[in-house]
Amino acid sequence: MKWLTQFSLVMRSSLTSLKDKIEDPERMLYQLIIDMEEELDRVRCSVAEAVADEIQMRKRSQRERTEAEKWMERAAAAMKRGDESTAKSALEQKMSAQQRTDQYSAEHQKQKAEVEKLQSSVRDLEDKIRQAKQKKTLLTARMARATSTQKINSAMERSHSQSAFAQFNRLEAKVDREEAMTEAWDRMDGRDPDADELARQFEVQERGERVEAELEQLKADAGAD
Repeated sequence: MKWLTQFSLVMRSSLTSLKDKIEDPERMLYQLIIDMEEELDRVRCSVAEAVADEIQMRKRSQRERTEAEKWMERAAAAMKRGDESTAKSALEQKMSAQQRTDQYSAEHQKQKAEVEKLQSSVRDLEDKIRQAKQKKTLLTARMARATSTQKINSAMERSHSQSAFAQFNRLEAKVDREEAMTEAWDRMDGRDPDADELARQFEVQERGERVEAELEQLKADAGAD
């Protein structure tokens, strides 16, 4: 069935477009359902044409059957009148009409069976669209979550190369390098940073001891007075 193939192509094309434009999943799902409904409308039109053909075939078959019955009545009437020649001609017309009746009836039955299949397919498509509408909210949430995950992963990747996090890390590394270079030059000039720190600690301690000694002296002088 050509229209069913076209419907499938539209669905696959819409899904591909949905995948390519996942940035707005809710809008795309809404548009996808609209596309499916529009295609379903076109399918219904095709089925309506098929139903119309089936109706016309049925009516044509009924007309031919009525025509055959009419010629049979005429043949009978001619025989009652004793007009055998006219009765024979009427029977020939009746047989032709009956032959057409059989042909149209056979075609009508085939078309009727095809219409039933088409109508069943339309009902299946309508059911699928109803299911798609029911799943729309769930699919929207799932795609939004997938999009959010992708953005987070992209942000994490950028944090290792070109983001503010990376710039901060590079600045920290630069400061560490400058401090290391300063210490390296001090050592080349004969200075030992560790020894300097130790000397500074001794100086602080000695200063504190002098302050305590002078404080005790002041106390002694005050007591002597």
